[in-house]
Order: sequence, then structure tokens, then C-alpha cells
Amino acid sequence: MTFFAHPLTKSFVRPMPPFRLLRFPELNLPAWDACVAGARQPVPYAHSWWLRATAGRWDALVRIEPETGRYLHVWPLPAKWRPGGRQVYQPPFTQQLGLISCGEDAPSIGPELAGLTQRYARFYTQLNETNGLPTLPGQFAVEARQTYQLDLSPTYKTLRAGYCPDYRRRLLRHEAAAAPLAITELPYTEPLLALFQQTKGPAAGLQPRHYTRLRRLLAELQRRQLLEARAVRQPETGALLAGALFVHYRSRLVYLFAAASDEGKKAAAPLLLLDDAIRRHAGTPGLILDFEGGMLPAIARFFANFGAAPVPYAALSFTSQRPWYLQWMP
Repeated sequence: MTFFAHPLTKSFVRPMPPFRLLRFPELNLPAWDACVAGARQPVPYAHSWWLRATAGRWDALVRIEPETGRYLHVWPLPAKWRPGGRQVYQPPFTQQLGLISCGEDAPSIGPELAGLTQRYARFYTQLNETNGLPTLPGQFAVEARQTYQLDLSPTYKTLRAGYCPDYRRRLLRHEAAAAPLAITELPYTEPLLALFQQTKGPAAGLQPRHYTRLRRLLAELQRRQLLEARAVRQPETGALLAGALFVHYRSRLVYLFAAASDEGKKAAAPLLLLDDAIRRHAGTPGLILDFEGGMLPAIARFFANFGAAPVPYAALSFTSQRPWYLQWMP
């Protein structure tokens, strides 16, 4: 191991090991999850169990401490073969990935990317919000994206005062009703998935394989006690009007999945579900509600009406001109 003397302090600085591009069989998954769990960035999507559910296998850029084998930085690159070559893609139900840093230092994104154009035919990945908008080699395109987030540290009274006037009026009317709708736990998620398929499913373009991945993910989240499932039902019939799934991971409460019937929308059930989540978690120091969306103007307004603010992150992409049979060669 080589050490370099700092010119001013004469102290010795150990050079960082290089990033290595690894295929899935080469990954040490316990070391991977230890890095993600201890990272500065709370990114649940980067855990191996999340990626196994949504992508199955993935390549990765990894920086490994030589003496211990500890993973210092990881960057998951879910990849698949398609006509024309190997492609990096963003799996469903996985908002952000990018570079995860286990430690205080966060290397800049860019230097390691040039070589990826020789390995993949197509490349698309969404960074996490702490990665910023990097300066990249010329082959890469950078797209600015956004999610909406709300700090849940204040009291519920303070947070509710930040709702738009229309939402506050609707909640007052609901609370004054003779038989207000009740928000309850949803013990089984299948009815919510069925409701989504009946309402949003066709427009969302989800195929049966996507629901299979979602079911795998929900099973993992339930097993790890990270899933909060809530429902609004019709009082007389018990019919499901709306439901929402939240992931409570470290300092994040992620609004993962939701659906509502036409009757539920008329009854403002989606508003009630989000207000319920805010009420239950209000006053939790450092907890952030990530609405996990906001690229569509109508959705952005819906989230902003709760007092949430836009938070930017980047998507990177390129299309290689290299023949497919030369990819993954040095």
C-alpha cells in the first residue's frame, strides 16, 4: 500500500482505491447492504433486497477497502440484455439510485462514467438527490427531475396550517360530518393492487411482470416491518375507496403506492390518507415525507398543496455507438 505525504502538514494520506465495475455474481451482498445502511444518504431503493425484488440482478460500480473488503461506495446499475446489447435501466418502484457513500467523503460523479460507454449499448439511471447535477463526459445527457418532500419535524398543527386553504376546508368539513370516513390499517395489500389495476393500471402501462415485482417488494417490506398500509372504506358497504402504501426507512417516509376509486376521489380519500400519514408522524425529528413524484404538473400541485417543496435530482443517459459484440470487453 502506498501513502502520500501532504505537502503542508507532512501527514500521510492513504489514496482511495479505484472503483471497480462488477457483475452481480461478484458482489458481496452483506458488504453491500452494510454500506447502504450506513450511508449518509437514506436510499432504501439501493438495498440488495429491494433490488432483488425489482430488478433481480444488477451490475455495480464499487469501491472496496483493500484491507477489510468493506464496501466504501456503491452505485447499482441494473442491467439487462436487449437486441443491440446490454442496457442499464431504472427498475420499476425504484425512484432513485446513484452513488451511495458509506462515510463522510462523497466522490464526485463523472470520472468513472466515461468507461461505461464502452460497456453498455444504452444507459439510463436516476441519481439520488445528494448526488446533485454532475458534470459528465460528452456522451451523457443529464435530465433534471424532481420529487416533493415535507419535513415532518414540526407539530401537526403547524404542518396543517401549511396546507392550501382548500385542503384545510375539506378536512374541516370531513371532521364535522355526522359519519366521517375512517382511515384504518390495510392488513392485506392485494385489494389495493386490484383497485389500482381497475383504475390507474391501463394508463400506467404496468404489465403482469411489474405487479409480480411489486408483490415481491411488498413481501420484503412487510417482513422487515418497513411497510405502512392504510385504507379508506365506504362505511356502509366496507368497499375500498382508496389506499396508500408508505415505506418508513431511517429518516424517510416514502409514499410508495396509492390508488383510489372514482367514489374515493369524490370523497377526497387521497387527501385523507396523506393527512393521516402526516398526522401520525408529525413531530418526529428529522423525518422527511418523500411524496416520490412531481414531474407531472397536476401531481406536483397536489403535493405542493400539503406544503411540500420540490427537491431536484438527476437522470443520466446515453446511447452507445459501439457494436454490441464489443461491449463488456476491456
